[in-house]
Amino acid sequence: MAHIVHRTPLLTSATTNNLVGKHVYFKMENQQKTGAFKFRGASYKLLQLSKSQLAKGVITASAGNHAQGVALAARKLGAKATIFMAEGTPLAKVNATRNYGADVVLTGESFQEAYEASLEHQKQNGAVYIHPFDDYDIMTGQGTMVMEMLRREDRIDTILVPIGGGGLISGIAVAAKHVNRNIKVIGVQSNGAPAIYKSYHSNSVEKLDTVSTIAEGIAVKQPGELTLPIIKSYVDDIVTVNDEEIASAIVYMLERNKTLMEGAGAAALAALFAHNDKIHSRHCGVVVSGGNLDIGKMSTIQELANQLNPVSPVERKIAL
Repeated sequence: MAHIVHRTPLLTSATTNNLVGKHVYFKMENQQKTGAFKFRGASYKLLQLSKSQLAKGVITASAGNHAQGVALAARKLGAKATIFMAEGTPLAKVNATRNYGADVVLTGESFQEAYEASLEHQKQNGAVYIHPFDDYDIMTGQGTMVMEMLRREDRIDTILVPIGGGGLISGIAVAAKHVNRNIKVIGVQSNGAPAIYKSYHSNSVEKLDTVSTIAEGIAVKQPGELTLPIIKSYVDDIVTVNDEEIASAIVYMLERNKTLMEGAGAAALAALFAHNDKIHSRHCGVVVSGGNLDIGKMSTIQELANQLNPVSPVERKIAL
C-alpha cells in the first residue's frame, strides 16, 4: 500500500487552534490520489484479488470518490472497471472517473438506486463487486489513514470523521483503538442524510426514503450491514451538521487555509465548529476526506454559508 497511496499531510492552523481552543490536526485526504481517501480502500481491496478475479473485471456503485478510487486502482492493475453513479453526481467526478478508464453508467436519484442497478448488472457479467463501504478489506484500507496520523502526532486524543455508509469511520475506529483504546472517535453525518446517526442513537437500523444534502459523498440512505455493528462497538459518539454549517466550513478552509474541501470533506470541520463545546479534546484530529467539489456549486455554497446564524462564540467568529 505504501508505494501506491500518498502519505497525505497532517496540517495545523494557528487560526483554527485559537478559534476552538484546541490543537487541531487536519488529515488532508483531499490531497490523496483521485482527490479523496477512497483510493486507499479500493487499492487495498484490489490487491487482495487473484489474477483470475481481476481478469473478470470489477464493478461498483459510488457517489463519486469511490468510483475514481476503483477506476484508478483497476487501471494500475490492468482490470476493467464499470461504475454505476447517481444521475446527480457532480460532473467533475463523472469525468474524472471516465478519464481513469472506467465505463460509467448514470442511473437513479441517489447512491441507493445506483447501487441496486449495479448489483443487477453484476449478476449478468460476473465481475467482482467492490462495495464502497460494506467490505472488511475496504475498511482496512481506509484505516491506514489513522496509522499515518498517529505516527505524525501521537498526542491526538480525538478524531472527527465524516460518515456516509460507515467504511471510513469503521476502519479508523478499529485502527485507532488498536493503537490507543482511549482515543475518542466521533462520527459526523449531514442532518439531511442521518441514517447511521439515527441507527446509532436508537439502537435500531434506520433506512431513509430520501436524502438531501450538499455533501453528496455522504448521502447514503441506509447503514452498511457490516459497518453498523463495528460503529456501535468502536465509535464513541455521532453528531450531525446542517448544510449551512458544512458550507461555512468549506468557505472558511478556502479563505483561511487556501484549501478546497468538498461537502463530505468539510463535515468533520463543520462539526468541530458547531459542537466545539461538547468535544473535550486537547489534540483533535479532523479528517478532510475529499476535495472533489463541483466548482459550479460555489455560489450556492457561499449563499448557504452566509445564511448561517451564529449562535455560539465560535460560530460568531467564523460566520462569513
